[in-house]
Amino acid sequence: MRALLLTNPGARQGGSKAANDFLTPLRESGIEIVEADVSPSEYSAEIRRRSDKLDLVLVGGGDGSMNAAADGLVETNLPLGVLPLGTANDLARTLGIPADPIEAAKLVVAGKRRRIDLGWVNGSHFFNVASLGLTVSITRQLSSETKSRWGVFAYPLTALRVLWNVRPFHAEIRTNGETHRVHAVQIAVGNGRYYGGGMTIAEDAAIDDCRLDLYSLEVHRWWQVISLVPALRTGTHAGNKGVRVLRGREFEITTRRPRHINTDGEITTRTPAVFRVAPQAIEVFVPADAGEQPR
Repeated sequence: MRALLLTNPGARQGGSKAANDFLTPLRESGIEIVEADVSPSEYSAEIRRRSDKLDLVLVGGGDGSMNAAADGLVETNLPLGVLPLGTANDLARTLGIPADPIEAAKLVVAGKRRRIDLGWVNGSHFFNVASLGLTVSITRQLSSETKSRWGVFAYPLTALRVLWNVRPFHAEIRTNGETHRVHAVQIAVGNGRYYGGGMTIAEDAAIDDCRLDLYSLEVHRWWQVISLVPALRTGTHAGNKGVRVLRGREFEITTRRPRHINTDGEITTRTPAVFRVAPQAIEVFVPADAGEQPR
């Protein structure tokens, strides 16, 4: 088998010993590694260019690196091996993939695959979540130095700085034939289960349930957001005052002025936006005991 290896040297663990040693079990199993020295912005193009000579794609990095490869994986139908070298690694967490990249590489050798959904917004795919509002401000202020120093704790630390200046915005959310007019500080549309360093999009969210889970935080003070953090971490925020929860296969969101949208930690598009689920869009190597959600 031939595997294209795309490794982001800027990922938090990109230069670690484990990041280099994960190649050992792959090569010992007979997988031929084709390394490509390209930036994440070129991942999908590189996958397309080499697809006719490949059997799978290995991506070493964080959620942003996985996102950068998504379009190429969808178009070529090549399976993905996730090597978690980033800060949050929420896709790996959702799929039950070990945080140790060597152990993650062994899953590729074992060979169990699972088809998962992708989200789609304005022409861009995402694995975990697409959001507007608070998380866009966090993304803008979350430097690579902060992530390197503090790891997953960089997310709440940056959020605390951003919260002081949070301002609600007006939006219309259309889904299932209904229109919801909201005044929110954050709207998040989730495809997977985890995002933002371990936050949970919904208590029963799964990455293969053929639906999107949306929540809208309709609060007006920074301390109200903080009071919701425990429920947001566990996905039990439905029913809390100031939280609107919706489910569907498609959402349309408009705002009074264009607002940027964050997809898997990268700002990629803006409102007005259409969000859709792409059922069973790609195949991923997963642990042997990983089951699929009932439909």
